[in-house]
Amino acid sequence: MPLLDVRALSKRFGALRAVNEVSFGVEEGEILGLIGPNGSGKSTTFNCIAGLYTPSDGSIMFEGAEIAGLTANRVCHRGIGRTFQIPRPFRNLTLLENVALSAFFGQDRSATRQACWAQAEESLALVGLPTDGRITLDGLGAAALKKLELARALATQPRLLLADESLNGLDHREMEQAADMLGRIRREKGIAIIWVEHIMGVLMRVVDRVVVLDHGEVIFAGTPKAAQENARVIEVYLGTETDA
Repeated sequence: MPLLDVRALSKRFGALRAVNEVSFGVEEGEILGLIGPNGSGKSTTFNCIAGLYTPSDGSIMFEGAEIAGLTANRVCHRGIGRTFQIPRPFRNLTLLENVALSAFFGQDRSATRQACWAQAEESLALVGLPTDGRITLDGLGAAALKKLELARALATQPRLLLADESLNGLDHREMEQAADMLGRIRREKGIAIIWVEHIMGVLMRVVDRVVVLDHGEVIFAGTPKAAQENARVIEVYLGTETDA
């Protein structure tokens, strides 16, 4: 049984069917790339899994239990963490306080204060940010803010991480470092990852499999190499992707 099993997922906004019977699975410890052109349904699928949207139809099974329709906080408490494309940390809190807050609320308040601080320090260290409780967010660049966003998600101790465009706004060196970091997190923590990304050249060397969406439907699922050789994928996406 896969860790996450999405079956015939559909989401309608009025007459618009943004996602149409999308099905895929994610295995324990796997990194899955979810890709496709703009408007293909990636973000809508992501938001249905994360609990921001309630699916119109279909099933989302996580660890054998149905989570479709659960609120975002309950999905997080079940063991699914997520990052956002645009980080929005609490600017009046320190780095450590930002991550400790995620640890506290992300674990359904079952963890002690001491455990949350320890988890925050571990998460910051894992992404390469300082653990000194006095350090503020002043002067943090795009790469550091992305790391902080990732640390906040990791502090909830997820079994599945939803990474939303972790490379956006980074230069090439920072992109390579961010991709390596996701691979290291998988290796060291055993966390499965679904990675939505547009920077294909970096994503393809890290993920185990890719699912390609177009107009809300799955048009391909398989290895990165097979995706790069698939005529339909090339036609609708890779052939016009300048970063491939």
